Amino acid sequence: MVDVVAGVIRDARGRVLLTRRTEGRDFAGRWEFPGGKRKRGESPEAALVRELREELGIEAEPGAHLISVPQEYPDKRLRLDVREVAEWDGTPRGREQQAMVWVPLDKLSRYTMPPADVPVVAALQQPDRYLVTPLPDEDDGRWLAALDASLAAGASRVQFRAPGLPPARWKSLASSVARHCRRADAQLLLNADVELARLLGVGVHLTSAQLMALDARPLAAELPVGASCHDLDALRKAEALGCDFAVLGTLKPTPSHPGVAGIGWEGFARLREQVSLPIYAIGGLDAGDMDEARQHGAQGIAAIRGLWVDAVVA
Repeated sequence: MVDVVAGVIRDARGRVLLTRRTEGRDFAGRWEFPGGKRKRGESPEAALVRELREELGIEAEPGAHLISVPQEYPDKRLRLDVREVAEWDGTPRGREQQAMVWVPLDKLSRYTMPPADVPVVAALQQPDRYLVTPLPDEDDGRWLAALDASLAAGASRVQFRAPGLPPARWKSLASSVARHCRRADAQLLLNADVELARLLGVGVHLTSAQLMALDARPLAAELPVGASCHDLDALRKAEALGCDFAVLGTLKPTPSHPGVAGIGWEGFARLREQVSLPIYAIGGLDAGDMDEARQHGAQGIAAIRGLWVDAVVA
């Protein structure tokens, strides 16, 4: 495993600095977050300071850890440790003749990058929590109030999932959930129901069976598509279809999956390094697992009980 460090450097306008890989290197011509290899015995912070001094001629103060991405390439495995740069002095310049560009945060995905850098863009742009709703009880008003409380607590990407709900109630409640999510500026995906998602102008979350049966992305690019994955074949299919993200688990034993031990964080990371799309970890997790998730390359965590506020989970 090759340990690599990179920094998210922002200017006064909030733009992020990317550098272009030079000829003769792997992925020459692609854009990346500036950094380089960590030397033996060197801390990630010290390595980042040294690399930014050598590559850009700036003195940097490393800030918060963002994500560590394990990635397998044909000839090596690497772990990309990415940190925010809290402060920096000097004028960045390409001391190794590399091109540079300052990019608005919402335009980062337009730049072609090596696979390990792609999840970093998602970590900067997309929510780190993915709320999967519990089964509604008989009181839709009380359930929607709990949804509002969950949205107010920070859930900004939501999957409405209600297996076994009668079709008429499913459609009615989905419409209400869409209104509540729009009011909270949260992104909504409906579990499995592609047609209703199109009708409501929201995203869809594909079951693993749906995913493997599809030959093309089921919604237009402006509507999000997520997918449930349990193995490498499913992850690769989600990436090939152009899904915006995947959910991978189960991480830990849960009441809803009795007798299933879970893949654990090391198992998650080993699958994570085979693809470059954003992946949420799911299964017995809550917001307290966020740091661990990011250390193993996860976009964040997906959960019902761990993210649902003031509700009894069915």
